[in-house]
Amino acid sequence: MKMNLKYITVLGTVAASILSSCSNNSQRQMPSANFETMKVTTKDVTMNTKYSATIRGRQDIDIMPQVSGTLTKLCVTEGQVVKAGQPLFIIDQVPYQAALNTALASLESAKAQLATSQLEYDSKKQLFDQHVVSEFDIQKANNSLQTAKAVLAQAQAQVVNARNNLSYTVVKSPSNGIVGTLPYRQGALVSPSMGQPLTTVSDNNQMYVYFSINEAQLLNMTRESGSAEAAVSAMPEIKLLLVDGSEYKHTGKVESVSGVVDRTTGTVQVRAVFDNPEKLLHSGSTGYVVIPTIYKNKIVIPTTATVQIQDKFKVYLVDKNNIAHEQLVVTEPHANGKEYVIKEGLKVGDIIVAEGAGMLKDGQDVKPNKD
Repeated sequence: MKMNLKYITVLGTVAASILSSCSNNSQRQMPSANFETMKVTTKDVTMNTKYSATIRGRQDIDIMPQVSGTLTKLCVTEGQVVKAGQPLFIIDQVPYQAALNTALASLESAKAQLATSQLEYDSKKQLFDQHVVSEFDIQKANNSLQTAKAVLAQAQAQVVNARNNLSYTVVKSPSNGIVGTLPYRQGALVSPSMGQPLTTVSDNNQMYVYFSINEAQLLNMTRESGSAEAAVSAMPEIKLLLVDGSEYKHTGKVESVSGVVDRTTGTVQVRAVFDNPEKLLHSGSTGYVVIPTIYKNKIVIPTTATVQIQDKFKVYLVDKNNIAHEQLVVTEPHANGKEYVIKEGLKVGDIIVAEGAGMLKDGQDVKPNKD
């Protein structure tokens, strides 16, 4: 029985040795995985970078009433093109016309009082010169005259104020543009303290398009151009993609870059201007700004050749023995989603894995499909 156990143990050891040997031979004989490779070269490339954008009229003016009252008439409709000075709304004019009439009556009364005070003063002055009345009397007459003049000035100011209030009952457009929404209808009570404007008039001959770039991009632009102002002047004309994906036929120009970085997003706001002769752009719309960046004689590789690890990128260099080795690279800040422009980490003539880099490990054998 003991001999049988010893025999079985020996057989188990031999079997395990044979299986281990077969496994090692199998691993050594596994064929290398096929990967497409490419030789690193340089070329000229234009990277179009898209940024989410909002569209605003060059001048969006909220129309607020300057007097309180009931809307008696809406003179425009939503989306109507208006000229500067054109009536938009009419507020009930009756109380303001009455206030003007009262002010005018007070003005006439003040004028009459002044005339009377002037006569009294002139009379007292003659009597004083003849030593008929005392200095007290002449001074009193003069005080009455000055009071009448003050009352007249006050009445005149009240007339001006009443005229202005009456004129404010006709709410006019302060500029050329297009009328926005009309949240208030005839009969609504409005006042200067209400939260929502009567409407908004947008000057849409030219439109402002706002988008944001990150702080690193601003820093890179400033370093390349010497200043933010020079960077703005050097920026090429940009394109605008509308919300339906179509390209707006007019190009725009960047006008300004905000000098303040948003602490919550780490971005700065950029403003571009686009002509809008066909009135196709509307204030409040959204879209995408497309900014071209031209790189000349640069190393360009496909995104499929890279593996991103947080904020770093790596590629796999293939040596003469077809062994893949990890290589960190630094890319330019602009990309188009298909290619990266390499700033550091590769040189012309290097062989890299062009596709499937994410499936590789450092030191792995590769079988190139092509060079």
